Amino acid sequence: MKKDKEQNINNVFKLWGGRFEQEPAEVVNRFTNSLLTDSRLALYDIKGSVAQAEGLLHAGVLNPTECDRIKQGLHKIELEFKTGRFAFDDRDEDIHTAIEKRLHAHIGDTAYKLHTGRSRNDQVVTAFRLYLLDEIKVIISRLLDVQTALRSQASKYQGVPMPGFTHTQHAQPVLLSHHLLAYTEMFNRDIERLFHAYYAASSMPLGSGALAGTPYNIDREALSKLLGFKDISANSIDAVSDRDFAADTVYAVSVLMMHFSRLSEELVLWSTDEFGFVSLPDAFTTGSSIMPQKKNPDVAELTRGKTGRVYGSLINILTMMKGLPLAYDRDMQEDKPAVFDAVDTVKIVLEVWAPFISGLSFNTARLKGALLQGNLLATDIADYLVRQGMPFRKAHEITGRIVLYAVKKGVDVASLDYETFKAFSPVFKPEIRSMLDMKTSINSRAVPGGTAEKQVRNAMERLGKKIKHYGDLLKRL
Repeated sequence: MKKDKEQNINNVFKLWGGRFEQEPAEVVNRFTNSLLTDSRLALYDIKGSVAQAEGLLHAGVLNPTECDRIKQGLHKIELEFKTGRFAFDDRDEDIHTAIEKRLHAHIGDTAYKLHTGRSRNDQVVTAFRLYLLDEIKVIISRLLDVQTALRSQASKYQGVPMPGFTHTQHAQPVLLSHHLLAYTEMFNRDIERLFHAYYAASSMPLGSGALAGTPYNIDREALSKLLGFKDISANSIDAVSDRDFAADTVYAVSVLMMHFSRLSEELVLWSTDEFGFVSLPDAFTTGSSIMPQKKNPDVAELTRGKTGRVYGSLINILTMMKGLPLAYDRDMQEDKPAVFDAVDTVKIVLEVWAPFISGLSFNTARLKGALLQGNLLATDIADYLVRQGMPFRKAHEITGRIVLYAVKKGVDVASLDYETFKAFSPVFKPEIRSMLDMKTSINSRAVPGGTAEKQVRNAMERLGKKIKHYGDLLKRL
């Protein structure tokens, strides 16, 4: 009799055992077990279960005493997790089973009432969404720290010119601050995508049951407010089978990682002896096991490498979902390892990059010296001819011949004298010599969004306002 009772309890804690005459094979238990993966959802599962108890109280399934007992038991389990005293049992299928089993140990059979009208389908996705709501806020906050660090560096080196590049070739002179602020524009878009992902995750599925909704009179709107969601799901089938919110989050952090990978690549190049544009902080570099002179840009290199890892998580989710019929399918258990890994990766990247950026030291002399290479003012020569009335295509052709002449002479076009320019076209006037100046060239690009000093100052001011706006918005979530 005792053995039969224990067997019945084991079936209960499988959450589905009554239908079966045989226990699952041991290898199946190991294959389907997700306890180690989803244990990080424990506190969110408890939060959802407290709300579930409130909903069942409102529906008349629980009386006030039962509701209080369940909530007190859940709070005890919450404390056990927070203090590291929760005892895991490897035989538990997942964290949700483990918590319900522990609740029964605390309060007895009243614990079995908690799952009334609730499926593991809506239970799991509720906890998963709550987890992402917290993590997205952390990611946005850390990204704002990176934005602040970049803005500080742009302000520190305000007015410092450098060669701008296209195709990794010298192109036109720009301000270093303008170049750095290009990344803040990328990160602004990343922040917008993360806010979108947050709102996508902030729809409460609790009350959807397995797929058809619950027959109990649960006030879903009240539960949504209790849990901090922005709204409730509109369709119970979609609610339990939707993982768009997870894909949105991983897509957002994938693009974010792509931007960090680009910044990483530039810092790797710029810190080489060949460029010498920047010195990386010692605390964020490593040495060689054999070459004592080495100072390796490991933070940047690892960031490039980890970008592919996050991309893999995105492909994982998209591939997992692409062929699934409605509603829930067990394939979706594989969503969490992908999301957890992507979130963990981007969080440590953001944590290391804010102080890394703050520690960068730019070699202003080397940057200015690099302006003398690559005929950076060639476009200014063509623009001068255009202002004299020459069609741009003709001006482009003449300037190209001037550049070819300078290359063969081994000099920069900016060093040519007036007589040389005049030999290529009578349109040139002596004033051409005073026009070929880096600062003049930079400040001539004075359209909004250009590299002129005035526009860069405006951009830094706008960035400061954006950082404050995003910070204020984050506080209201």
